[in-house]
Amino acid sequence: MTTQSADWQARQYTLFEEERTRPVRDLLNAAQAATARTAIDLGCGPGNSTETLLDYAPDARVTGVDNSRDMIDAAKKRLPHVDFALADISAWNAPGPYDLILANAALQWVPDHETLFPALVAKLAPGGRLAVQMPDNLDEPAHRLMREAAADGPWRDKLKGVERTARYRAEWYYEQLKPQCARVDVWRTTYHHPLDGGVDAIIEWFKGSALRPFLAKLDESEASAFLDRYRAGLTTAYTVLADGTVLLPFPRLFIVATR
Repeated sequence: MTTQSADWQARQYTLFEEERTRPVRDLLNAAQAATARTAIDLGCGPGNSTETLLDYAPDARVTGVDNSRDMIDAAKKRLPHVDFALADISAWNAPGPYDLILANAALQWVPDHETLFPALVAKLAPGGRLAVQMPDNLDEPAHRLMREAAADGPWRDKLKGVERTARYRAEWYYEQLKPQCARVDVWRTTYHHPLDGGVDAIIEWFKGSALRPFLAKLDESEASAFLDRYRAGLTTAYTVLADGTVLLPFPRLFIVATR
């Protein structure tokens, strides 16, 4: 196994904090977060989304949950006055009710959305809002090449089934949520994140998220060879601009469901 922690590494994740935080600002604005008095940040990571939530709702009682000890420790250091708990979202059973349940780039890792989303809505107060943002980028070259590199190498058996492929369309989420909700807003936005450092910056970006489960299965030598193969694919798929910047297109699916 690699020397990387099996947890999400807070330091790696926050290398691109400004880019990763922009979508949650858009989500919280759409969710009218300023009106919330009780809120939970599911999959809070190192606390950047929680801090943004507090910027919008400074008087709210806010808590955060994540399944990574590394992330929770970073969040507590960042926001010592906020309550954070180590827990898996799929097993989280706090009854609520909440004015706002925020899940920013987290629920794509959690299975059984057909039961998860209705269960989250049930924890909302009347008029409360479930605010979700999930990457919708599995068709992007960065993800396609990740899967190809995993399937095309001596590590293929180790990496079989690691890739994240399950997802639903916007219509599916709307149909799941509408019977429980007074209003359901669903939209998709593609951000073009400027990354300094060419395709190596793309690798550093995904080391904090989608590459993590692949690298966690490999020893140091295998991980290096895997990344070399991945880098070669990225070099043909992405254009490095004259100043060394590469634009990383990143589609994201947003949902605000009001009970």
